[in-house]
Amino acid sequence: MREIIRGFGIAFFLSAFIYLEDIGVPLPLLNAILGLGGLFFLLLEKSRKALFSVGFFVGIFWFFWIGFSVQYYGFPYLVPLVVLFFATLFGGIFLGIGYFQNLIWRVGFLIAINEIHLFGFDWFRPQIIFINSPFGTELWQFGIILIVLALLIFGIQKREKRLLFAPILLLLALDFREHEDIDLDLRVKVVETEILQEEKWKIENQTDIVLMNFEEIRRAIGEGYDMVVLPESTFPFFLNTRDDVLEILKELSQKITIWTGGLYFENQKSYNASFIFQNGKFEVAKKVVLVPFGEYVPLPKFMRDWINEVIFQKADDFTPAQTPTDIEVSGVKFRNAICYEATSNKIYDENMPKFVVATSNNGWFLPSIEPSLQKLLMQHFANKYGVTIFHSANRSGTGVVSAN
Repeated sequence: MREIIRGFGIAFFLSAFIYLEDIGVPLPLLNAILGLGGLFFLLLEKSRKALFSVGFFVGIFWFFWIGFSVQYYGFPYLVPLVVLFFATLFGGIFLGIGYFQNLIWRVGFLIAINEIHLFGFDWFRPQIIFINSPFGTELWQFGIILIVLALLIFGIQKREKRLLFAPILLLLALDFREHEDIDLDLRVKVVETEILQEEKWKIENQTDIVLMNFEEIRRAIGEGYDMVVLPESTFPFFLNTRDDVLEILKELSQKITIWTGGLYFENQKSYNASFIFQNGKFEVAKKVVLVPFGEYVPLPKFMRDWINEVIFQKADDFTPAQTPTDIEVSGVKFRNAICYEATSNKIYDENMPKFVVATSNNGWFLPSIEPSLQKLLMQHFANKYGVTIFHSANRSGTGVVSAN
């Protein structure tokens, strides 16, 4: 029992930053103390049972919300099983730390975890523990913090007094980035809709949803905005097949640029896409990074076909685009990012535009901390690449994320 309690405590320290963000009190000093404490005790822990418990509770604290989506496919009884699966999966990952008694190997393992993404799911990045703290979240800064803690532990264990001064080296991990103010002449409105997930895809609700979207666009026009951004798939159908809706959007785009989510169908393939309407015309930006088990099944074909048949109601996987899409609006370039993409390395590069338009449908996972974790991950990439992200989401998470 003591090992389980210790594991719970360490997991709490490693997860508290998400919940502080979720309740709106991201305290930098407290985040730093909790993060350092959690990693210190994690490196110090010898019991494999306790280490498994750390991972088990981290899996719950960070990702309990993943299972919420299966209820919308008619399997509400699978929700606790999905939660248990992720808890056990991360329990196994942290159990791996127990096979390394050498502190340097443990440090290497914890650094590597940030780049090991099971099934392509890359939201587990322990480096972001320090996102709202004086420390940076680059991998090398996370490595410095771990090395300093390892030196401190070694000094305590071997009674090497000189190593007790190791925490001074934490100064090297402080965030000394110079923040560049990015000016944007365009007035951009990001819209948050409130469509329940269980109502979103019903055919009988399509007209009301379309009219609601038109109203949001007209409201933005009346408020004097230059561009309005609506959430992912806020038009819950293959938008390029609906000429009636397209014509109205083209007409409205004579007064305002419209960046909106919708499905796209081409050559017998389905895409999750953004539609950008300007001056009576539109462009399509297809999603590059698909959500594992949400938009595609990262398993062998026979298993993928069975899951699509039984769970996803005979739906096929979405098709990914090959490269991210940049769209120019009034001389300013924006990179398209649909939900999961905005938190993925794959759409960020050194030559990317200074602005990103991200759209999400967070209705799949509420009520939960998912929008807060998503925001923290976007903050990490905004800091790393010096970009500003305009994020429009359904139900929660809408806002502008800039490098801080």
